[in-house]
Amino acid sequence: MSDLLRLATAGSVDDGKSTLVGRLLYDTKSVLADTLDAVHRASADRGLTTPDLSLLVDGLRSEREQGITIDVAYRYFATPNRSFVLADTPGHVQYTRNTVTGASTAQLGVLLVDARKGVIEQTRRHAAVLALLGVPRLVLAVNKIDLVDYDEVTFARIAKEFTAHATALGYAEHAVVEIPVSALAGDNVVDRSANTPWYDGPTLLEHLETVPVDADPHDAPFRFPVQYVIRPRTPDHPDYRGYAGQVAAGTVRVGDDVIVMPSGLRTTVTGIDTADGPLREAAAGQSVTLMLAHDVDISRGDLISTTAAPPRVTGEFEATVCWLSDKALTPGMRVLVKHGTRTVQAVVTELRARFDEQDLSTVPTPGTLVLNEIGRVVVHTAEPLPLDDYTVSRRTGAFLVIDAADGSTLAAGLVGAPLPTTEDHRIP
Repeated sequence: MSDLLRLATAGSVDDGKSTLVGRLLYDTKSVLADTLDAVHRASADRGLTTPDLSLLVDGLRSEREQGITIDVAYRYFATPNRSFVLADTPGHVQYTRNTVTGASTAQLGVLLVDARKGVIEQTRRHAAVLALLGVPRLVLAVNKIDLVDYDEVTFARIAKEFTAHATALGYAEHAVVEIPVSALAGDNVVDRSANTPWYDGPTLLEHLETVPVDADPHDAPFRFPVQYVIRPRTPDHPDYRGYAGQVAAGTVRVGDDVIVMPSGLRTTVTGIDTADGPLREAAAGQSVTLMLAHDVDISRGDLISTTAAPPRVTGEFEATVCWLSDKALTPGMRVLVKHGTRTVQAVVTELRARFDEQDLSTVPTPGTLVLNEIGRVVVHTAEPLPLDDYTVSRRTGAFLVIDAADGSTLAAGLVGAPLPTTEDHRIP
């Protein structure tokens, strides 16, 4: 079992997501005393007799004033059994782009629904996004169970509907867990509730502490996007040349044979430097500087890879995109594609299908793709890119589509990833 779990929360507006995250932090004693004092004061100013735990999460003034989450808030907490990195994402439809950001590295997704409303349009949309991004496990927190008098029938109905939707998206039944909770009262969040004697499953925290989670892909093929070329040219280091960046996937060791993409030049790793000193090896997530045996032509945007399983280099590829802009996508649209540390000009030459996350159908060759819609596209780039399929490597199989005019993000894309309704779509 991994000692670190990355999770993302998602839910519609007013489902109590911020309160649930605040309850987790509060009941696990993961809140600093001065922060808690500030929440108590703010709650008292509002005339509340108990602390408003959502204030522990909604840190921006605009969020507090509106009572909604509008940005991804990362929270870190730990128990004796596991450490957690939690991405709390917005519920508003127009902030779905933030949900994509928060879920992109998640190993588990926690979806909230209001027990009075059940599974709604935004629930199905968020589930589709999590499935598309390959988040391997889901928790459905049926919140505000106290407002339906802790009714077992209501919970069972919502759980059955959501499980059917999740399995249709490619999830195995064992990968989906439903838990009745009240974030406000604390039922089944950290402590088991006497108000739900009919529920014999884990509390939310118990599940988070024990759920099997795959480790970071250290055994994936080595990938290293070059972010910066270091040449200090000092008397102490007259010939130093290093290539700085973060290991995106796999592991690299001194002595490994590598290939530089897209040029195809081959060389050998002679050293691995960090701010704390040299290493013999580095793994996914570590920021390092590589030294190479040959004086090869490498610049920002190049990708250093293992020679055993290099990525394919291509100027045209098929991908699934989640459209995140008010500006609609139409075939022939000229854009920028940012892949790793490289940005190139590109054209979306085809829009092959649009996915309807509500009824899980596909619409072939639609004319446009609009805000929050998911579609299958063909992209042609002005320069070849070293690409992996998203199912092989999340980091090097993902890309951003950018508006060349103003630099805004238009879409998040996944190379080769099938739409959730196709037969070959399976959650990894």
